[in-house]
Amino acid sequence: MNITLGEVLGNFILVAGSFLLLIVLIKKFAWGNITSMLDQRAQKIADDIDGAETARKKAEKLAQEREEALAGSRAEAASIIETAKETAEKNKAGILADAAAEAGRLKEKANQEIAQSKADALQSIKGDVADLTVSLAGKILSQELDKEAQSELIDRYIEQLGDA
Repeated sequence: MNITLGEVLGNFILVAGSFLLLIVLIKKFAWGNITSMLDQRAQKIADDIDGAETARKKAEKLAQEREEALAGSRAEAASIIETAKETAEKNKAGILADAAAEAGRLKEKANQEIAQSKADALQSIKGDVADLTVSLAGKILSQELDKEAQSELIDRYIEQLGDA
């Protein structure tokens, strides 16, 4: 295949002319749209990056606020627990003091009741002894007894007293 210089030069001029015509047509009709579309895409990417940065900062701020709130809640919980412990200790001391006072009152009342019962029992015994003594004296005076009979009479009355 013999290709002449004229043919090569003609093909080159034709291809170069077509290429230049294509560039001119693209520049005139499509270049504005292409650059506009690329600019919009670049702007959208920049906006997305800015939005992501803003969202990251906001997330960090919220995380910090949550940490602060959690720390505050922990401090408040510790304070509530400490207050509850102090209140419980005060109540414990009051309850123990009340219980001790009540025990003292009950003991004093029991001692008074024991003393009263003892006094009543002694009074009753004194009355019974007095009655028995009078009765025994009356029996002894009404009977003349020798020492043995007198002892027997006293023993019998003591047995009757034990049965009563």
